[in-house]
Amino acid sequence: MQVWIRRLVVHPRGVARSSRNRTALLNLVPAQVFRTLFSETGVWEKDYRTATRRRVEEWWHPRIMAQWRTDTLEDSQTRKKFYVLSMFPYPSGRLHMGHVRVYTISDVIGHFQRMRGYQVLNPMGWDAFGLPAENAAIERGLNPEDWTKRNIQSMREQLDSLGLCFNWDREVTTCLPDYYKWTQYLFIKLFKAGLAYQKEAVVNWDPVDQTVLADEQVDENGRSWRSGAVVEQKMLTQWFIKTTNYGKPLLDALSDLPEWYGVKAMQANWIGECTGCYFDFKLKVNGEETGEILSAYSSSPDAVFGAAYLAILPSHRLLHGSSSVRFELEKTFQPGIDSLTEVTAVNLFTGLEVPLVISHKEAFDGYLDTVVGTPDCSEEHLSVAKSLNLRWTSVLKSHEDGTQTLINSDQFSGLTREQAFDCITQKARELKVGGHLTSPKLRDWLISRQRYWGTPIPVVHCGSCGPVAVPKEDLPVTLPELPSLTGKGASPLAAAKDWVSCTCPRCKGPAKRETDTMDTFVDSAWYYFRYIDPHNTIRPFERHLADDWLPVDVYIGGKEHAVMHLYYARFLCHFCKDQGLVTHREPFRKLLVQGLIKGQTFRRADSGQYLKREEIDFTEKEPVALGGGQVEVIWEKMSKSKHNGLDPQEVVQQYGVDTVRLYILYAAPPEQDILWNLKKDALPGVLRWQSRLWQLVTKLREARQLCDIPSPSLLMKKELAESKKIWSNKNYAIQEVETRLTQFSPAGVTSHFTEDFLFNAAISRLMGLTNTLSSASVRVMQHSVEFEDALATLVLMTAPMAPHLASELWAGLCKVNNPISSILQPGGDVLSQSWPAVDPEYLETPDFVEISVLINNKACGRVTVPLQVSKDSEKVEKLVMESPLGQTILREASIKRVILSPRTALINFLLGE
Repeated sequence: MQVWIRRLVVHPRGVARSSRNRTALLNLVPAQVFRTLFSETGVWEKDYRTATRRRVEEWWHPRIMAQWRTDTLEDSQTRKKFYVLSMFPYPSGRLHMGHVRVYTISDVIGHFQRMRGYQVLNPMGWDAFGLPAENAAIERGLNPEDWTKRNIQSMREQLDSLGLCFNWDREVTTCLPDYYKWTQYLFIKLFKAGLAYQKEAVVNWDPVDQTVLADEQVDENGRSWRSGAVVEQKMLTQWFIKTTNYGKPLLDALSDLPEWYGVKAMQANWIGECTGCYFDFKLKVNGEETGEILSAYSSSPDAVFGAAYLAILPSHRLLHGSSSVRFELEKTFQPGIDSLTEVTAVNLFTGLEVPLVISHKEAFDGYLDTVVGTPDCSEEHLSVAKSLNLRWTSVLKSHEDGTQTLINSDQFSGLTREQAFDCITQKARELKVGGHLTSPKLRDWLISRQRYWGTPIPVVHCGSCGPVAVPKEDLPVTLPELPSLTGKGASPLAAAKDWVSCTCPRCKGPAKRETDTMDTFVDSAWYYFRYIDPHNTIRPFERHLADDWLPVDVYIGGKEHAVMHLYYARFLCHFCKDQGLVTHREPFRKLLVQGLIKGQTFRRADSGQYLKREEIDFTEKEPVALGGGQVEVIWEKMSKSKHNGLDPQEVVQQYGVDTVRLYILYAAPPEQDILWNLKKDALPGVLRWQSRLWQLVTKLREARQLCDIPSPSLLMKKELAESKKIWSNKNYAIQEVETRLTQFSPAGVTSHFTEDFLFNAAISRLMGLTNTLSSASVRVMQHSVEFEDALATLVLMTAPMAPHLASELWAGLCKVNNPISSILQPGGDVLSQSWPAVDPEYLETPDFVEISVLINNKACGRVTVPLQVSKDSEKVEKLVMESPLGQTILREASIKRVILSPRTALINFLLGE
């Protein structure tokens, strides 16, 4: 039973001045509710308490979401565009705190850029194919599509509950035919360009999940990342994408990108030095072509006319698969020595025929299994050729000046090695027989998966025509409905007999569909394109839209995707450029990587078993397991299995959306891990700051009730100086890179939002401005336009990070008695306002201060520094050291300690002997 009470709500100024305001507001409210909300009642609560916070978020949540949708629909095409993209999630059914972190960051950037006047795209979708959904469906006897769609609905509701403003009208789901139709379309583009091919290969096979695994899905102990099974090596016919053809362009393009938190170095290391290339060879036995094409790596393509042999490893597929030359190779293979075989290989570039050799080695450089032996360029190759009594043509001529030119190399003779390198590789590319610069470390992308829940590979196999691409007009090739999934045996699609049997698009004869599906990395390699044109039924996206929106301005996600996903996405964008689909090569301008959110875990020291908190005795100095046993306490990535996970909705219910957002932003820079410990770290500071912001608006409203009309002319000299300090600190807080006074002036909030994304530093800067305003006198609050401007600016800059609180603060500010600030214009929510800019006068007449320099407590001179950095010990020390005074008296000094006085303009250098 609900009890209701009658509540009298009186105008906050007490006595109303007009008959209109004399009417008291009578509200019927539940007895347990003691907080009102200004936006609803016109009554301002003095304190920001838990109940007030809940009312604020309940009121503003739907309004902020609705305003974002309205602004999106009404966006002018003339506005500058800003594309902020967060990596889309796998629909597991529940959000975790890592999701909250990455999507909070994208939401903050989206709001900030819209306030700066940009047309913002902040889309969301679902990486919905893959093994987890298939396994979950098998365990529950469900269709993976039903399982996936149910999870998507659940997670979308969770995202909405967090107040995250996405462009939901652009939502994409990779498991829907209207998306994977275009994944198949791009695959066919790759196939027709000769970049998608099928071959036998030794692969990582998970015997439990019954599928191929990529190398990164196998741990250091040789076990599957998901099932934990010991991975087997298996020979299978697989589909590959020839990413090695783009090794050098992908490596070179890294230099044009801004620093990516170390990811550029990781990408460069993954690719390796692209100093060689592959050449294609036709295999022959007894002078007859076998139909086998073999690509072999040459570390010296300029000397390719001097090749003596082709070498393969004993583990090569030709020796273990179903190749036509396997028998011939086995006849002559002798383990432990270099074996000369009866098989020969014709270089499709030079036309020269060389013998095939099975190397005695177990591995070549990098991941190579086939190399071109060139004696002129390698002592090792020379030794092999001599030991097998091979003949070859010398192609290098040395000159007295140390240079080398080519001889016996057809039209390339006479060129220097450098010239020949460029000319030969370019010509090979033109003839489509190799020549693409790449590294020995790089391998082609294996995309086949022997499972059901993935994008079908749009190829049919014809006995007469071989593999044939499905025509565009027949796309998508949709997944068939299967009565059940077991996850065992051959590819599940093979069980759909009616689906597998088809007609060859070329000869119209009988054919069979490909039954492997694509790796989910293929789906996510291009989703950033589809977001810009998600409802297009004619093509994957319109070029003019891609050219308008891309590259993505800021891409946000976990560092675990630094190599694989980012490499594949970059590759596909380069390919689309070459296909004329877009005008740019790189998909992402800035990358913002986020660290993990870790929770405390407790493990038995003897067995490694993870324990719940209630299974531990914390009364002793060190925690012990109930019943005895030492416990190890460590921080690890949150996980249910480790009993250290958190349900984001429970955390939000306890602390509020804005508090959780501010905590995530303030606890650490984005790229660093957060050790989730709400009681000891950033949470108390975040809670206090929200209350102080509320108190500032409360104080201004109360101060304005004590006077009739604010009048800046009433301020005395001390109060004017106080106002000037507030004005200076406001501008100091706003400033961005291009408006800094000197190279030593630290970044302001604007710079942190646009350049380094140090949201923790931005919040610290806003806390500093809060401190300045909190110490203002009553008369300054009553009559100073600078105070009112600074407070309005503070709320505006808080808005992207704590939108619910800032919206209510803004409502309270805009209805303050007799506002004197030009910023406080009635009408419009805080997120609809313009982002504050630095006042021009601040840039024209910067304030400086003279710092007295002491050495071992004795004055020795003065140095002038900008006012903004005059309280920053490190910055002042650096400026002094680089000044003429510092260079004269401190350059060779042994400095033990530096003390910057907090009260006077003085810095003291304490020197050692």
